[in-house]
Amino acid sequence: MTVRLGYAMPPGPPPAQVGQWMAHMDTIMDAVGEHLDSFWITDHFQWGDAPTYEAWTLMTYLAARYPHMKVGTAVLGQSYRNPAMLAKMAATLHMLSGGRLILGVGAGWKEDEYYAYDYPYPRAGIRLEQLDDTLEIITRLWKEPGQVTYEGKHYSVTDAWCEPKPDPIPQIIVGGGGRKTTMLAARFADGWNIPDSNIDTYRERLAILHEHCATIGRDPASIELSWFGRLAVGRTEAEALAMSNGKWNKSNALVGTPEQVIAQMREFTSLGVALFQVEVQKIEKKAVQSMIFDEIVPELAK
Repeated sequence: MTVRLGYAMPPGPPPAQVGQWMAHMDTIMDAVGEHLDSFWITDHFQWGDAPTYEAWTLMTYLAARYPHMKVGTAVLGQSYRNPAMLAKMAATLHMLSGGRLILGVGAGWKEDEYYAYDYPYPRAGIRLEQLDDTLEIITRLWKEPGQVTYEGKHYSVTDAWCEPKPDPIPQIIVGGGGRKTTMLAARFADGWNIPDSNIDTYRERLAILHEHCATIGRDPASIELSWFGRLAVGRTEAEALAMSNGKWNKSNALVGTPEQVIAQMREFTSLGVALFQVEVQKIEKKAVQSMIFDEIVPELAK
């Protein structure tokens, strides 16, 4: 199994550094871009007063700016875009980028931004029903010939076109670890992901996904596994912990010396995880780049 590394983008530039952010990204990509598989964008509108870019606009820019990189969402909140329009947006970007889009979708969870931007925020069960409708509409619009009509519990389409059809169809990742979410992954997804998970939680939720695959008669090996979260590496564990101001640790991130991070990642790869979507703490530092790309990545390739 080939282990791949994707770069999870911060949600926005540091305060007062908007103009410097993309120039900074160019510098990073010049240094380490050959080692990275993809960009991953979270879908949020606000984190307090911190600068936060809109996901689809940023992803489209990155796809054009870095034509050797895949682009994906980790993950879109289904509530924020009409599902038929999302299918059309995805088909368009996938075609224009030469097939480099990966569409990650989840039920949505960040209550404050729903209310701030005047989106209804129904209970979790309703949002999962909406995700079911969303995935049904997207896959039908991509796969069924001609016009598509579908009447779901919450979303519908009537004689809708999605032309040109994406060819090949973008990979869909369903994000989330609940029982209903993992059933949706088993039914619709090409990939599955849960964020900021330690190995025990990941193993537990993966077992549920396998149960659902058995129920519907699907080979679980047909679903690519990925891990999304933060990576902090230092010459000592204390140095690595200091990089994230204590917010990220071994319970919710990949943290430690290169040897410790390799050991953590190997626990996940032993479960079949093939892609790590990592927001690297202090990636601008040459020492951090060296530890990841000269020590960790080559070891995982063995």
